[in-house]
Amino acid sequence: MTEKKFKAALISMQSKSSQMTIDAMRKYFLDVDDLNIKKIEISLEKEPKVLYEGKPFSKYDCILAKGSFRYADLLRSLTSILSQDCFMPVKASAFSVGHDKLLTQLKLLREGIPMPKTYISATTAAAKNIVKQMSYPLVMKFPKGTHGKGVMFADSYEGACSLLDALTALHQAFIIQEYIETGGIDYRALVVGDKVVAAMKRKAVQGEKRANLHAGGTGEFVSLDYATKKIAVKASKTMGIGICAVDLIQSGQDSLVLEVNLSPGLQGITKASGINVADHIAEYLFKETEKFREGKKEQTEEILAGLGITSEEGLKDMIMLLQFRGKRILLPEMITAVTKFNEEEEVLINAEQNQLSIKKMK
Repeated sequence: MTEKKFKAALISMQSKSSQMTIDAMRKYFLDVDDLNIKKIEISLEKEPKVLYEGKPFSKYDCILAKGSFRYADLLRSLTSILSQDCFMPVKASAFSVGHDKLLTQLKLLREGIPMPKTYISATTAAAKNIVKQMSYPLVMKFPKGTHGKGVMFADSYEGACSLLDALTALHQAFIIQEYIETGGIDYRALVVGDKVVAAMKRKAVQGEKRANLHAGGTGEFVSLDYATKKIAVKASKTMGIGICAVDLIQSGQDSLVLEVNLSPGLQGITKASGINVADHIAEYLFKETEKFREGKKEQTEEILAGLGITSEEGLKDMIMLLQFRGKRILLPEMITAVTKFNEEEEVLINAEQNQLSIKKMK
């Protein structure tokens, strides 16, 4: 068993899947905090700060942040602020792009990832001209939504026009997409890092075209072929997401990506595949945190070497300008690296005019 170390946090809506991930993370990390995304605040006074329950955010070595599209802006903001100092598996930009089906489609297509043909239009008249030339049934989607919600099907030109009129009256943006007959079957690949750790085949209930488990679909274990796994991993890397679910369908011999889910549920795919997905996620987070911290250590040592100081010698004398945040003195990261102070230890501070010393308590 790997030696437990590092402090980690999971920021989420505290679902069952999140609890599964928390439990798995506690097997690897020394300390893991379960944080409710609804209690997160961003302060933009003077400089950006993340607050939890109104208090300054703790320091972590690893943070997994996730939530629905309603929290996309918050997730992007906190990741932008915190990702310089700890490992976070999702890039800040991915929260905006990944929670918008249209932006996801554009980004994936730009990288040559196969997807169903998709159309957007500026006006209802132009949209009606598009659907007049398409085969039926066809699919209409809201740019934002989860669990298959906001996905509609039109079986005829008249039905499509009625949907377009309703969406326009409601001032709803929409995407028009070709429908590919799959017998109500699609595939979900759970990507962690650079591999697919689990997959399942989902089948819609009779009379339903959506195969989502939340729409009543059923899931079973499936072994995806190499090409399909490669597409799923490429989709996650293109989006800048280290942990996600990629939903795909088969069109002839080809696999097409339907969407990328930044916050996938774990119960269904764990049960269907028989694979402990949460453990794969926790192990990946731990290993990537080790790499991140090692990289930070190397950066610090390079800075010290440039100043003629080695970490074995320790920091002796250094001339620098003090940095302040309000009335607080900020110490450079290299000082923390050399002294090996951490926030759990008590220190003795001796402060006099023009002089300051800090020592660990023994």
